[in-house]
Amino acid sequence: MSNKEKTFLEYAADAVVVGAGHAGCEAALALARTGINTALLTLNLDSIAFLPCNPSIGGTAKGHLVREIDALGGEMGIVADDTALQIRMLNVGKGAAVQSLRAQSDKNAYHREMKRVLENTENLRIIQAEATEILTENGKCTGVKTQYGGIITCKAVVLCTGVYLNGETITGHVVQKSGPNGFAPANKLTDSLAKLGFTIRRFKTGTPARVDRRTVDFSKCEVQNGDTDIYPFSFMHDTPPENKLPCYLTYTNLTTHQIINDNLDRSPLYDGTILSTGPRYCPSIETKVVRFKDKERHQIFIEPEGADTHEMYVQGMSTSMPHDVQRKMYASVAGLEHADIMRYGYAIEYDCIDTLDVLPTLEFKKVEGIYTAGQINGTSGYEEAAAQGLMAGLNASLKLRGLPPFTLRRDEAYIGVLIDDLVTKGTDEPYRMMTSRAEHRICLRQDNADFRLTEKGKEVGLVTEERYNRYLTRKEKYEQLLLSLQTRVPQKEAAPFLARYGYSEPSTSVSYADMIKRSVPLKDIMAEYQVFSEYSKDVLETAEITVKYEGYLKQGFDLIEKAKRLESKLLPADIDYTKIKGLRLEAQEKLNRIRPFNLGQAGRISGVNPADVSVLMVWLATQNDKQKLS
Repeated sequence: MSNKEKTFLEYAADAVVVGAGHAGCEAALALARTGINTALLTLNLDSIAFLPCNPSIGGTAKGHLVREIDALGGEMGIVADDTALQIRMLNVGKGAAVQSLRAQSDKNAYHREMKRVLENTENLRIIQAEATEILTENGKCTGVKTQYGGIITCKAVVLCTGVYLNGETITGHVVQKSGPNGFAPANKLTDSLAKLGFTIRRFKTGTPARVDRRTVDFSKCEVQNGDTDIYPFSFMHDTPPENKLPCYLTYTNLTTHQIINDNLDRSPLYDGTILSTGPRYCPSIETKVVRFKDKERHQIFIEPEGADTHEMYVQGMSTSMPHDVQRKMYASVAGLEHADIMRYGYAIEYDCIDTLDVLPTLEFKKVEGIYTAGQINGTSGYEEAAAQGLMAGLNASLKLRGLPPFTLRRDEAYIGVLIDDLVTKGTDEPYRMMTSRAEHRICLRQDNADFRLTEKGKEVGLVTEERYNRYLTRKEKYEQLLLSLQTRVPQKEAAPFLARYGYSEPSTSVSYADMIKRSVPLKDIMAEYQVFSEYSKDVLETAEITVKYEGYLKQGFDLIEKAKRLESKLLPADIDYTKIKGLRLEAQEKLNRIRPFNLGQAGRISGVNPADVSVLMVWLATQNDKQKLS
């Protein structure tokens, strides 16, 4: 800072949240709603809760995260319901564990509604300013400095910087200093984070073109309508949102692929312009064509950006190709032959940190009071960001209130899986939540998120009385229904009904629960016997799943109990792992860096094998014996 520049006290707060994307919004709300005087900094008020890529909320595994955020008292599910253009249940033909809600959102409406919620939240002040430095003293956070010399004093800061840190957009050979969608980047904060001891890395993501709805030939596409017989994201709502607009499905073809292959020498991904790591599970169309050479086509969804705009999002065709190549390849797709491109696709590179530097509470290990959440932690996706933001904000609040931290185990929530993966295994690429990552997914379904988490949200002060009472009512109805499902139908009445499903005549009366276990749909039972019409869709579904998968759920809970035994064996924070005989050198190095809380977490660290865990178990037992003797 030059001599002419002066600092001044801009604001005194208990906590500062840097960034107002999906992580920042949930972090700020978690802090303010639990009584913490909070300042929310954003580069631009117009970018609050912005949906820079696909304007959708939910999806496979992501829908689970949204319902968990909602069950804990978060806001994303409520706003997603209120601003949805359509909502669907994905994977309906598969098991209950992997079914997920997905809503196409109105981009502008989502931003406006979340901004309205923030503006009307007590204890929360929103400030448009760029954070340039995190101030510390004696290993603790003391404030945030802005680009104009203003200082906001605080005891905790939650960094939710998204893809703005040293953001650069790339299209062809054109590289620009920019955040998403033309918003300004944050060019100064990275240096401050590096000085504090954060390990800085660089990741990449991308987005496709937006086309003018009026120039798309939808007759060549398959209509994708929303669902009606489903429940909403939020447990605070009784009915799903109205389906206002359809989406459409089309495909790339061999011509599309040939255009891409012929121009790979002009692709930033293949000419050396882009060197950072991109998302494996959401690749660009160039990467898909190169990686899956045997595929003759790839799915492309054309989805509305909002009710007040003609822009359509071309999902599945993310690209950083030059503009002239983009025009050719989009025009080769059925339905897009004459489509006008309103915004071209681009890649964006940004700085992020190594999450092995943070605790399971998402607090930085080297400086007390600094928390990180969202894409700064190397994740991708609005839902992953919001989940981390809620947990980081809540833990910052708990610390400021002098209360114990709040973490979730892998067997308690997808949020627990997400954060445990980040702080235990780390990630070398943008991390995306998937159902396959959750080993206990049969117990972590989206339909039972409130049963798993709302009590916990109440205990830490984030769940309101209204939300808690709704949870208690739903739980009571669910338990009533489970009891009613034990009602038995006489043998003679049950026999012809079961025969329709290929079952021989039963030897005795049959309960409704027995029928469900024989794969008879509950809706068919309801229609046949005119029962249970007083129960809501979500209660019916949770009860049916509980009965139908009773055996699998018991196995799942047994596995959870076994896992808990390792989780209960706590490891002292001051262990010097180099002094434990029998541990391999790699294990010593990884354990000393990550500092696992317990044996369960230690066993999930990359580079720590079962033999190392056995050594730790023996060492712990020896230490316990020594303590008993002393």
